[in-house]
Amino acid sequence: MVDTPTADTPREPDISHVNPAAGETWFGHPRQLARMFTTEMWERFGYYGMRALLTLYLTKHFVFGDRAATGLYGGFTALVYLTPLVGGYLADQYLGSKRSVKFGAIMMAVGYFTLCFGGQTAVPFATIDGQRYNVTVESTAGTEQRYITDQGKRLQVKGNDDGTVSLLAADGSTARTIEKDGFKSDAERSPLFVTIMLLALSLVSVGNGFFKPNISTMVGELYAQGDRRRDSGFTIFYMGINLGSLASQILCPILAETFGWWAGFGLAAVGMLISFTLIQFDGGKLNGYGEPPVRSGPDRTIPIFIGALVAVPVLYFLFVNLMNSVPPVPGSGFIGYLASLSLMGKLLFGTFLVAIPGILIWSFVIGDKREFQMMLAAMVLIIFNVVFWTLFEQAGSSLTLFADRNTDLRLFGDFAISAPQTQFFNAFFIVTLAPIMSILWTTLAKRGLEPSIPVKFGIALIGVGAGFLFLVLGAGFAGPGFQVGIWWLAGLYLIHSVAELCISPVGLSMITKLSIARIVGLMMGVWFLSISCAQYVAGIVAQFASVDTVGGQVTNLKVSLDTYTGTFTTIAEVAIVLGVVLLALSWPLKKWMHGVK
Repeated sequence: MVDTPTADTPREPDISHVNPAAGETWFGHPRQLARMFTTEMWERFGYYGMRALLTLYLTKHFVFGDRAATGLYGGFTALVYLTPLVGGYLADQYLGSKRSVKFGAIMMAVGYFTLCFGGQTAVPFATIDGQRYNVTVESTAGTEQRYITDQGKRLQVKGNDDGTVSLLAADGSTARTIEKDGFKSDAERSPLFVTIMLLALSLVSVGNGFFKPNISTMVGELYAQGDRRRDSGFTIFYMGINLGSLASQILCPILAETFGWWAGFGLAAVGMLISFTLIQFDGGKLNGYGEPPVRSGPDRTIPIFIGALVAVPVLYFLFVNLMNSVPPVPGSGFIGYLASLSLMGKLLFGTFLVAIPGILIWSFVIGDKREFQMMLAAMVLIIFNVVFWTLFEQAGSSLTLFADRNTDLRLFGDFAISAPQTQFFNAFFIVTLAPIMSILWTTLAKRGLEPSIPVKFGIALIGVGAGFLFLVLGAGFAGPGFQVGIWWLAGLYLIHSVAELCISPVGLSMITKLSIARIVGLMMGVWFLSISCAQYVAGIVAQFASVDTVGGQVTNLKVSLDTYTGTFTTIAEVAIVLGVVLLALSWPLKKWMHGVK
């Protein structure tokens, strides 16, 4: 998860009048940390519970194809990490962190509740030689089969290894074979409920922008400058993030499978309401923290809230534009690819591609040699950070679809979990391994052996590639049903969690230490922009693992397994090569960092 807060807040307010050591404590920390810990825990409970369901909700309930579903998922998570730039600025300048957190919590809760209204499941259909056929779904012995009716005959749809589609008669014989790309699957969806779903995602994106950056800022306010408890306080706070996500990624899918999608999203909304309640009814415990800055002139709170509501239809438009984007024309090259990007993609990449060289040129002109080298090191690491999170964030898209289609989900004997629940492995391993990794780095530091930041980034990239290779290795042991044992998928998440702990806890802190003081806030914005770009590209990468489906299900598990393993192998090779490149660059980067650790 890319939710690690930082203990080095560039815009942290002056609270020198507060003595955190005075009064009662909670595990040696200010008691207010307990309130913020639980507030963040329940907010993350809601977000990760919703996220665990989202891709399968799009493919199974709305029956979107893999390309549309993973692209929409990537666009949503990109906005989730982009909107905090605006939300953090508005809190710093006008609202204050506490009021921003409350407003964001309300918007996110409304968004989750809105997702509960998905209407009836979309009705799948197939188009063959320009003629439309309704698709019916039947379940036999826990296995779903897709059928069409042609001239009064009920024919089973079966995908073949070569990409053709066979229509099988009742006796199993082939009644008709459709040439490759001649069978088109889609679904009849209610435009109203698609609109409701996109508005819900827009509400969550805007609300997250107000909540996410400002709850961490409030934690920073608990500690005076130089307070040695600061880092451990943020570590405790980070545990709340992972405990919340761990619980929700188990419980929300259970409710969704037992009672329906609405129940899973409803539980996420309940978690968000608990988070709001904790921050709203604090009994005065948070008085003096997260308060609005002292400003002259009129109160701009109401105009800001109205502006946030106006932003919802703007994001809705971006989602619609994203869904209507078409792939580039073959042979059009890189320019053609950029031209085919959605408006959201053009805005993200355009801003990122302008910001990186622009800031470096400014640093070269304004700063001295030392400052420019530190900024250059920061920019190199930011670019590699995009690569890491692009590959790591396959968890919510392609890896979830792989779990649903090509993974034997039995843990012990007949006890099985659902595909969305497989995402809990990451949170579980983070909670388990974080203390161990912390002890490891501390021990190595005492001996002068702790890896530098660039080396940790390189290890993380190699690790994310190794995780995919581990899963590809497991695919070689797939059974006759073309399903991989769940422990191979768990192994991937174990390796990825170790990789995450090499890069995530140091990223934001590294940016604040390497940046020229006058533009630390801008560099923090570029850091979050890089993560937002990574989320968007993650959706694009997941599209390469797209598999043709009929009514939300693949018709040939061998084809899907081969598609996933081919994509994951390419991902692994790219990650490992770039990780080795970064390790080779670690010496000059360490030199350019001028002692920053």
